[in-house]
Amino acid sequence: MRLSAPVRLAALAAALCTLPAFAAPPADLDARVDAAMREHGVPGMAIAIVENGKPVLAKGYGVRKLGSSERVDADTIFPTGSTGKAITAAALAVLVDDGKLGWDDKVIDHMPWFRMYDPWVTNEMTVRDLLVHRSGLGLGAGDLMFVPTSSRSRADTVRALRYLKPATSFRSGYAYDNLLYAVAGQLIEEVSGKTWEVFVRERVLKPAGMGDSVTEQSARFANPNRAWPHARTSGVMRGMGAQAVLDERKTLGDNGAPAGGLSSSANDMAHWLQVQLGKGTWTGNDGKPVKVFSEAQSKQMWTPAVLTPTPTWPGKLAAAAPKFSAYALGWNVRDYRGEKMLDHGGAVFGVQAYVAMIPDRNFGIAVLMNSEDTQAMRGVALEIIDHALGLPDTDWVAAFDEFMDARIDGGLKALEAGAKDKPATGGKPSLAIAQYAGRYSDPWYGPISIKPEKAGLRVDFTQTPGMAGRLEHVQHDTFRTVWDDATIEPAYMTFALGAEGKVDRITLKAASPIADFSYDYQDLLFTPLSE
Repeated sequence: MRLSAPVRLAALAAALCTLPAFAAPPADLDARVDAAMREHGVPGMAIAIVENGKPVLAKGYGVRKLGSSERVDADTIFPTGSTGKAITAAALAVLVDDGKLGWDDKVIDHMPWFRMYDPWVTNEMTVRDLLVHRSGLGLGAGDLMFVPTSSRSRADTVRALRYLKPATSFRSGYAYDNLLYAVAGQLIEEVSGKTWEVFVRERVLKPAGMGDSVTEQSARFANPNRAWPHARTSGVMRGMGAQAVLDERKTLGDNGAPAGGLSSSANDMAHWLQVQLGKGTWTGNDGKPVKVFSEAQSKQMWTPAVLTPTPTWPGKLAAAAPKFSAYALGWNVRDYRGEKMLDHGGAVFGVQAYVAMIPDRNFGIAVLMNSEDTQAMRGVALEIIDHALGLPDTDWVAAFDEFMDARIDGGLKALEAGAKDKPATGGKPSLAIAQYAGRYSDPWYGPISIKPEKAGLRVDFTQTPGMAGRLEHVQHDTFRTVWDDATIEPAYMTFALGAEGKVDRITLKAASPIADFSYDYQDLLFTPLSE
């Protein structure tokens, strides 16, 4: 029997009334955030919460920089890392709405000079493929072209992609990458005639009311109300030791900005959540609806494209582990305690961010933090989500503490095991030290220089400003990088000699078995440049 329209509406209203009503943010939220920050030494944090499509909180906590009294407020901008991948996806969605491209268009049709290592993959790669981590590239492949920074252009970075060998076959599985988001940024420029920075600012940030957000690093540095990065790097491994201020100019090169170069504030993130939950449209400050992208494109961006590994979380965190996990266009799609969740984490050195939405409940949260103490950020976020969903209180900060303690313990054991496997000190080099000097180049990274100096050898990764240091002999023809900047992961450099007794090639690997995946030293193969 088909119900009449009034009856159907009444039934729907009754059904909606059975859903848990959202509560205001926890009354003790400020005290909880302050306690978590103090316990973990977090300098500053900012939180945005949207419920029923409206901001209910946009607030800052703590200080922008250790040693400073300047407070974080709702307009303080933080680098948002990979949470900005959704912004790049949204910019492409605007172009789809404009009729300039389609999600399943071949990239090469819009950017004829685009090349992957495999010609068949070049011809088959679609716009959608750029965003969903199924290209066949290895985890973090090519990240050294913009991590920790770079002097090369985005177009030059994209051209280098053709030299990166795949780790698996095309579309056969999931491996997280940043490089193809840089390609997506270049594609936006090729199609629109405007750089990613300008197009995102004009067609995404401005209509979304995100006036504090910036796409250029220079614009972030020019804003006095910005958070500085902090990390613990003085201990045995990263994450241990005293909290210290990092160099804010060594977090990410502008060429990689479409993968994670956006900086934003709590107020702006509240607007972004409204746009997302509104399926592309939000109510502007004048009370009128503003469309950033269409509902059709919202659906595309939220639709899973590739399955991702379902983690097994230990201990108390097991209750929060998803039973289903996939990647859409700039978003993870998974379940959380019986609810569909879209979320994404973000990190550049010294800063972290987390954005999550429960779309069926019209709820969203963003947390920005100027340190690397994940447990405080993620724990607080889950506690707020649980409160909004009417779930029993859980000390998620303590659960993440337990998880991170186990991870650090595992890292220390890995370091200990790695120390047993590292090259033994000894064994004279095959050549006189000066004979290792020269100019070398890797097909995708580009040139480096090795020069003799009084103490031995000095290496300079010339397209990564500040990535320079001395080479410490380990054994035979293997040296260890001792970077001037101690926050950069060291590497072993092994020189191989040709039949003529001269350096024929150089291979590298991270010295630490737990180095960040963005230091993809293992993918490098340097050969001498002819003088």
